Amino acid sequence: MTQLKTNNNTDTNSMLAAVDLGSNSFHMIVARLADDGSLQIIDRLKEMVRLGAGLDEKNNLSQDSQKIALACLERFGQRLKELQPHNVRIVGTNTLRKAKNSSKFLKQAQTLLGHSIHIISGIEEARLVYLGASHTIATDDKKTRLVIDIGGGSTETIIGEKFDPLMMESLFMGCVSMTRKFFADGTITKKQLKKADIFARRELERVTFPFLNMGWKEVIGTSGSIRSIANVIRNEGMEESHITQKAMKQLSDRIIECGHIDKLDLKGLSDERRPVFIGGFVVLNAIIKSLNIKSMDTSDGALREGLLYDLLGRIKHEDVRENTVQRMIERYSIQAEHASNVALTANDIFTELGKAWDINKQKYKNILRWAALLHEVGLTIAHAGYHKHGAYLAKNSDMPGFSYQDQEFLAVLIQLHRQKFNLELFDTLPDKYTEAAINLVIILRLAIIFHRSRGEVSIKDIQFEAKKNGLNVTFPKDWLDTHTLIHADLLYEKQLLEKSDFNLKLK
Repeated sequence: MTQLKTNNNTDTNSMLAAVDLGSNSFHMIVARLADDGSLQIIDRLKEMVRLGAGLDEKNNLSQDSQKIALACLERFGQRLKELQPHNVRIVGTNTLRKAKNSSKFLKQAQTLLGHSIHIISGIEEARLVYLGASHTIATDDKKTRLVIDIGGGSTETIIGEKFDPLMMESLFMGCVSMTRKFFADGTITKKQLKKADIFARRELERVTFPFLNMGWKEVIGTSGSIRSIANVIRNEGMEESHITQKAMKQLSDRIIECGHIDKLDLKGLSDERRPVFIGGFVVLNAIIKSLNIKSMDTSDGALREGLLYDLLGRIKHEDVRENTVQRMIERYSIQAEHASNVALTANDIFTELGKAWDINKQKYKNILRWAALLHEVGLTIAHAGYHKHGAYLAKNSDMPGFSYQDQEFLAVLIQLHRQKFNLELFDTLPDKYTEAAINLVIILRLAIIFHRSRGEVSIKDIQFEAKKNGLNVTFPKDWLDTHTLIHADLLYEKQLLEKSDFNLKLK
């Protein structure tokens, strides 16, 4: 088990923080990176905001729910203000994935937090949940485990070994959404409980066969819903330490006896968990029956701990995003040598221009490199318009380690690496990234031109000088005369960029 200690040392130079903006509650965990490489917990904050309950039928967040959430984030922001941006990861999950009017909320939230918020997919959430759980329980290299996390709006199920997930799914049901859908008036009857159970088991149909076919040796539940159920089972004397089928049947009978959410008089059930307890119970009970789970343990490790360990990996240059890009190169049979040459040249140009264009940041260097490595990914679909196909793949594929915003940024670079320089595509990115994205696209386009013949071309004697809305490129004597095709491509590129008021000057 990876060491995760509680400690009161507040050396901000080595402090990391993770924030999980869930559908039911917001969590923040702050840790210090110790000299021995362990993470020592400094602080934990949790507030029940029930953001998911603020979604209307058209998936718009209510003003009241936004107000409650922003008040919470203002308090979180006070704790985060001393931390470096690269030491903080903040993610939004199901509700912020669904909310159609989230842009204004996210802008306000990021201002209050002082850090960027990234919306992650359900599969990325599952990966991070498994990472958090597997780092906080005893590790057996040969033991496969099933990890279940029931959130406010979604449920993640993962089978893995040690720290590696092998199979992941994200289901569109959670404690908040199920409570609202089937128990909106608070009434709990045997008939309504059965109706909710059938819905949940239907949602589980696509998971049941592949998960049972793979199998597992132990089951771990990680969410607040599951820990709350385990606490009630223990305090009610149904089981001492595990969640079992027998105990869930007993708990189901007790819930029906209570008859109403407000009357859930169960030992060990907190007041803040009571309003959504029934939804979490329905989901877990359906999972236990569908997957025939005999016994389940619980763990405190979940999404926020996974975020911390993922962040730690990036700091130690063990970034899962590098593995994701490499897998895509292999999966789509990208010509790796050519892609690598483009990436190296793009990095050289970035080094020359990064400071002048104020893009000399690791996150921009990374996204440029990944775009260079993947710029031909769309060829697997068709040669015609392959830059558009590539953008679609980058935006819509499951890419472990990448947020929705990361993939959108990557997609823009890939789509604009050739042909028309369409400024309207940058409108899909947050305003603060627009200028940087434009500059990165220009660097990528130039790097690709230098390798249009798909051979190695040295640019070490070429000078790049950034200008306002322009770039001067100075070549050694006779260089352009001996590279006539590259010269012709650069002249055409100059025409394309001029249409967007960017002046590329070749000297």
